[in-house]
Amino acid sequence: MGIFSKDIRSMDDLFLHQLQDIYYAEQQITKALPKMIEKATNRDLAAGFKTHLEETQKQIERLDKVFEKLGKKPSATSCPAIDGIIKEADEVAGEIEDKAVLDAALVSGAQAVEHYEICRYGTLIAWAERLGHDDVVRFLTTNLNEETATNSKLNTIAMRKGVNSKAANAA
Repeated sequence: MGIFSKDIRSMDDLFLHQLQDIYYAEQQITKALPKMIEKATNRDLAAGFKTHLEETQKQIERLDKVFEKLGKKPSATSCPAIDGIIKEADEVAGEIEDKAVLDAALVSGAQAVEHYEICRYGTLIAWAERLGHDDVVRFLTTNLNEETATNSKLNTIAMRKGVNSKAANAA
């Protein structure tokens, strides 16, 4: 089902589609994070990625519960947006030889992913509330809060833990 699919006839259909979109995105992120952990040279950044990988796995479990509460089987729909964000981050990181600059690029790519997730979860929460799916809001809100916290941690790593300053001073 694509975003402009004829299968989307109602707000409930659109909600389900976006839920399947974020489900796919979270699964793709669990595949991308181990590569990012391996490439990161800043200890705080690598540790942050490891923590977020564990959180992402728990987020998928929460999404499974959302599907269950809705009486739907968990399923994903292809998300070209997250695929593009991950591909771009991977390509940029692959072109960088300097490790300090690479860490800055990894933060940037990770924040692009976080911003996408924050957008999706915010929308899903608003729609769930409007559609009367109050029993799933807490799961979605927990995921949103984790994504927001991860974005803040990435800002701290970039700005206060030296990633940006080391990258700026790289040869």
